[in-house]
Amino acid sequence: MRIRSAVVVALVCMACTTIPVIPVAAQGKFQIESADTIKSVLERQMGKAVRLRLQSGEEVGGTVTKVGDQVVHLSELAGREFFDAVVRIDGISAVILRTRGN
Repeated sequence: MRIRSAVVVALVCMACTTIPVIPVAAQGKFQIESADTIKSVLERQMGKAVRLRLQSGEEVGGTVTKVGDQVVHLSELAGREFFDAVVRIDGISAVILRTRGN
């Protein structure tokens, strides 16, 4: 019984000392500015993967390739890697971003 307790304590100690420490800056905190719009948020995400929640409730994900005055071009669509999409900016209700790793 004592050996089993000692093994459990040793495993807990090892687990606590091997947990990787991630600096706050590496977590990619996202902040909005007071004058931000959907367009300005998308412009800052150029080349990055995002998911867009449309006003219809549907979601579309991909890499932001270009942001125009009225539309955004997404490439490498999630689940449809050989397709691109053009989405009306005024039809977007949310931009969903990945800000932390696994």
